[in-house]
Amino acid sequence: MPDELDAEALAFAHRMFDLARAGTTDELAANVDAGLPVNLTNAKGDTLLILAAYHARPETVGALLARGADPARTNDRGRTALAAAVFRRNAEAVRALLDAGADPEHGDPSAVETARFFDLPEMLTLLGRS
Repeated sequence: MPDELDAEALAFAHRMFDLARAGTTDELAANVDAGLPVNLTNAKGDTLLILAAYHARPETVGALLARGADPARTNDRGRTALAAAVFRRNAEAVRALLDAGADPEHGDPSAVETARFFDLPEMLTLLGRS
């Protein structure tokens, strides 16, 4: 079995990452429900959840978490979905990730470190580190 995806499969995967970035929640969720791995990762290690959090798509974050997305996953640079949501100052996504068990101290930089570095006291409060 080849290790590389064919052009059609690769195009489909890229489209799924685009749906996460765009917050096209219903279509992305339908594909996950149909068998798309919820923790699908791109070449940079970004999961669908990390991309949705980074692009401030709290509804998509919630839908992915409801389908079992792992909030502890890091990308190749050590970043988590929670740190991405903090960076984007998206309180709704931060709360959803925390409710799903995301650790504010996990990652490099962690969500707490991100909030401190960018002087985001409201995010530190959400993270319970005010």
